[in-house]
Amino acid sequence: MRILGIDPGTAITGFGIVEKKGSKLRFIDCGIIKPKTGLTLAQKLRYIYQEISRIIKNGNLDIAVVEDIFFYKNFRSAVKIGEARSIAILAAANQDLEVKEYLPTEIKQSITGNGRASKVQVQNMVKRLLGFSKTPFSDAADALAVAICYCHKSVNS
Repeated sequence: MRILGIDPGTAITGFGIVEKKGSKLRFIDCGIIKPKTGLTLAQKLRYIYQEISRIIKNGNLDIAVVEDIFFYKNFRSAVKIGEARSIAILAAANQDLEVKEYLPTEIKQSITGNGRASKVQVQNMVKRLLGFSKTPFSDAADALAVAICYCHKSVNS
């Protein structure tokens, strides 16, 4: 089973693909989607949509997993993340890909054992779980954590 994890944002959207065979995880790909500065919100969202759609088309994927919104002190930030989430979900749905969502605390708990873990702790555990020699970029690590969380929580994989 191939899982696409998505850490949504309008400035940077992280993506990560892992494959699960039995109890083993294998890294496939990861990276960031970063629209150019100076674009309007609509242009940024279109770019994110196009890139996620391209990743899905080329990934031979079984499911997309998107980080859900939990709580934000800044309302505007929450709205922007919500817009990016919606675009990611739409890109997956338009290609008939099942979509699952997890809260940040669920993801952190699944990866580190602590629902309040720091970004650095998540990065280090993703590095360890996937056998990386270098620590992945934070947004890509978060997306990989989303995919790994699905692997840990799913019983039908």
